Amino acid sequence: MDVLLWGGIAVALIISFTDVDLPNLPRLASNSGSMEALGRDLLRPDFGDWRLFVKQMFQTIQIALWGTFLAVFMAIPLGLAAARNIAPAWVVWPVRRVMDMLRSIPDLVIGLLFVVAVGLGPLAGVLAISLNTAGVLAKLFSEAVESIDKGPVEGVRATGGSGLHEIVWGVIPQVAPLWTSFALYRFESNSRAATVLGLIGAGGIGQVLFDRMNAFAFREVAAIVVVIIVAVTLIDTLSQIMRKRLL
Repeated sequence: MDVLLWGGIAVALIISFTDVDLPNLPRLASNSGSMEALGRDLLRPDFGDWRLFVKQMFQTIQIALWGTFLAVFMAIPLGLAAARNIAPAWVVWPVRRVMDMLRSIPDLVIGLLFVVAVGLGPLAGVLAISLNTAGVLAKLFSEAVESIDKGPVEGVRATGGSGLHEIVWGVIPQVAPLWTSFALYRFESNSRAATVLGLIGAGGIGQVLFDRMNAFAFREVAAIVVVIIVAVTLIDTLSQIMRKRLL
């Protein structure tokens, strides 16, 4: 079985070698002059507009925060309805298909739809992130519910509790720390996703980054990248501290 698995991966790599344009890898050396010029600009960031960069980065974090917050509230009922051990099959199947749809549509496509619907600005980014993240978190939440210990649920049932009581007192206490950890991970990812959504006019640092790239202001692009790296690092550090306290 292992031979078939790794052999299949090797065959896939060989078949796709030309399709992904790897034979043109030597172009990295032939275009070294242009890369050196670009590299010199990127190594000398221009922080002249640092106040604007920081302000827009803060807006990007706010977009990610609200997008994740709304996604959690959508993912909780979806995750419970998609868990095979607590929901009937006739509910699980359609809910899982909805989750698949939310996860499969790229953020940029959803964001573009909301830009058309509500106009340019951060609201489109919040709504796009919330829908995509809801699909991802709902899947993770449902898998966490499916792996719970049945003992507490049976204990609540033995005392005469209803199905809602079983969920509130038997399921949620077991999965709450893991759910919180998943939400924090997605908040980290959404902080980067919100940057990309800025490219279609959904607000935040991505919009400024796109403008500077179009103007070939690569020194300012480098400064924006530094601001993004610092912000994501701080978010990652804070998330790790919170997860350690929860798990």
